Amino acid sequence: MCDWTCHDPALCRTPRGNETQTPISLLPTHQEPGIFTLRRRKNERRETIERLYGAIVAQARLPVFYRSHGVPDTLEARFDMVVLHLYLANRRLAALGEEGKAIGQELLDFFFLDMDASLREIGVGDLSVPKKMKGFAQAYMGRAAAYESALDAKDEAALAAALARNVFGRPVSDAPGAAVMARYAVAAAAKHASSADEAVVYPEIAETLP
Repeated sequence: MCDWTCHDPALCRTPRGNETQTPISLLPTHQEPGIFTLRRRKNERRETIERLYGAIVAQARLPVFYRSHGVPDTLEARFDMVVLHLYLANRRLAALGEEGKAIGQELLDFFFLDMDASLREIGVGDLSVPKKMKGFAQAYMGRAAAYESALDAKDEAALAAALARNVFGRPVSDAPGAAVMARYAVAAAAKHASSADEAVVYPEIAETLP
């Protein structure tokens, strides 16, 4: 178990109703290079990352996960729901090639910057922040590896076990919602694999799960 505590104020709010998700263009359009074009590309990339991250956090906070599928309404569980959706988005981005992988890395960098800023905002000292950030990084990498292995192997039971351990904090036998969340993750990954490039989150999948 990684030594980390989630302090992100953005995750502290009780999940609200559905937030509108608009299509996000993941890959920039190609233009002739020039100083103003390069600046515009940089700004557009930043806006894309911010919108992607906002969409991921909004999806992770959908009330249906907490009210209908048994996800604990705790800071730790909400952090893990963001991690799950970050992983799914990065899995999708990696399938788009080198440009997609670069955007995925920037998305992760943005996530960790947000965590760093949140820690400092609540008064965590400069000497403690690096240790806590290392915990966040280990938490993400460990979870992503477990989800990747299960999805690649098409092993829904292994995915449910990993989600029970990480999201629900209990063995899968004591977390019936973990199987539902595993079905959700499998459906989201399948939708990613067959969708247009701009698709990254799917509120309708969460709403229609049994």
